[in-house]
Amino acid sequence: EVQLVQSGGGLVQAGGSLRLSCAASGFTFDGYLIGWFRQTPGKEREGVSYIVSSEGRTSYADSVKGRFTISRDSAKNTVYLQMNNLKPEDTAVYYCAADSNNDYFIRYRRALMDYWGKGTLVTVSS
Repeated sequence: EVQLVQSGGGLVQAGGSLRLSCAASGFTFDGYLIGWFRQTPGKEREGVSYIVSSEGRTSYADSVKGRFTISRDSAKNTVYLQMNNLKPEDTAVYYCAADSNNDYFIRYRRALMDYWGKGTLVTVSS
């Protein structure tokens, strides 16, 4: 069965750090774009960061640039999102997602990825 298994998240004070993990089960990340998204109630899911597994190419939303780092461990078939200097506005449910279609950059921008994790809540208190 193909799935993305997320771990990490929780409650942290502003200025603190958390690391989210996204492990692929039933497939490998080779040839995939893996993205992290977040969503708050009443708002659309927004892309936070992505990594192109075969290239290591990364991208970040302006709101997290300089604070979040996406990385991959090919041996563990896992992608991480290291979140530092967290702010209350980072509070959201975070999802990882993966896509291998030729237009995965477009699919990322539209949050129309093939596979999704179940989400994990990150709460940043002020």
